[in-house]
Amino acid sequence: MPLIKKKFAIPRIIYFFIPIIIIIFLFTFLSTNAVEISSIEFIGEATLPKGLIFQKTEVGGLSGISYDLKNNLYYAISDDRGQKANARFYTLKIDLSKGYLQKNGIIPVSVTTLLNQNGQTFRPGESDTEGIALTNKATVFISSEGDTGKLINPFIKEFSLSSGREIVTLPIPNKFLPDKTSQQGIRNNLAFESLTITPDKKHLFTATENALIQDGVAAKPNIGSPCRILQYNLLNNQPEKEFLYQTESVTPFLNLIGKFASGLPDLLALDNQGHFLSLERSFTGLGFAISLFQVSLEGADDIHQIDSLLAVDSKNIKPVQKKLLLDLRNIDVLLDNIEGLTLGPKLPDGQQSLILISDNNFNSLQRTQVLAFKIKIENPLIRLLRRLLPNLNR
Repeated sequence: MPLIKKKFAIPRIIYFFIPIIIIIFLFTFLSTNAVEISSIEFIGEATLPKGLIFQKTEVGGLSGISYDLKNNLYYAISDDRGQKANARFYTLKIDLSKGYLQKNGIIPVSVTTLLNQNGQTFRPGESDTEGIALTNKATVFISSEGDTGKLINPFIKEFSLSSGREIVTLPIPNKFLPDKTSQQGIRNNLAFESLTITPDKKHLFTATENALIQDGVAAKPNIGSPCRILQYNLLNNQPEKEFLYQTESVTPFLNLIGKFASGLPDLLALDNQGHFLSLERSFTGLGFAISLFQVSLEGADDIHQIDSLLAVDSKNIKPVQKKLLLDLRNIDVLLDNIEGLTLGPKLPDGQQSLILISDNNFNSLQRTQVLAFKIKIENPLIRLLRRLLPNLNR
C-alpha cells in the first residue's frame, strides 16, 4: 500500500502547479495585450451658440479636451493666440446622464487664464495652445504649436488647474525646433496639436500634426504625412522615445476652392501599454473628413535617435500599428473641424463614453460642436476567452 500511495502522490504536485501556471499565463497576457474597442455607437450632438461671450471672452477655438472624472467636468483649451482674449482654457459640463447627448447638453462653467512663471499673461502671438491633458495633481499639461515664422518654439507646459499659473516646462528635442534656415523642425500650425497622459500618470504623449521638415512632405491630396509621436517620462519630465505615425492619404471631393489640409490633431491613451485612439482630420474643399483609429506602439521602432527620416531608409522603420475604428462621414451629422477627444464618464448602462470637440476657428460659418459616442472596451481576458471558446459569441 505505501508504494501505491507514493505512485499517486506525484500527480498531486502537478495539480498544485497547474493553477500557478494558469495565473502566470493570465497575468502575462493581461499585462502585455491591448485593450480593444469592439463597438462604437453615436449617441448625440451638441453645439454652443455662435459668437458666445462667456465671462468677457468669446468661446471658440476649442482644440483639445480632457475629462475630470472626480468632478465630472471637462477642460477645453482654446487656440486663440491672444487676438480675442488672453490664452485660456474653459471648464465645461457635458450632460450624458440620460445615456445620450442632447442638443443643449454642453454648458460653460468657468474660464481660466494662462499665466507664465512670472504670473503674467502670454503676449499676443506668443502661444498657440492646442492640446490639454489632466494630471492627478490638480494640474493640466498644455501644448503650444509656436510660430515658425517668428521662430517662436513650441512648448509643453504644466499649469495649475485653479490659478492657471505655469509650473513646469518640458524640454523639447532640438529636431522639433524651427531654425532660421527652415531646413528642420516643425511646420507652422502643424506641430503639437495632440496631448494625452496614460492612466497611471507615468507617461505623456504628443505628436506632430504633419511631418517635420527633415522627415518628409506635408499632407497633400492623395498623400499622407509621416508624423512623430513623442513620449515623455513624467517621473523625470524627460523625452525618452519617438515613433513613426503615418497619416492616411485623403482624396478631395469637389475641391473648387483649392484648399486642403490633413493631419493628426489628437491622441488618447487607452492603457499603460501603448494603445491609443487617434483622430485624423482633413479639410477636403467640401466639408471635413474625420476618422478614428485604434493605435498600438507594439513592435514599432523607437526613432528618437534619428534626426531626419529623409537621411535614412525609412522603409526599414516599423511605424505604429493602426486600425480604422470609424469614419465619421458615415454618421448622420454635418461634421465641423473636429480636433479633440477624451474619454468621458460611464453611461447609465455601464458602457464607456467618448467625447469629440471641434475648433470653430472663430469663424461665423463654423460651430463649436461636441459629438458623443458609446464605446465597448474589451479587456484582454474576454478576448482570450473568445479565442478559447469560439461559441461564446453565439
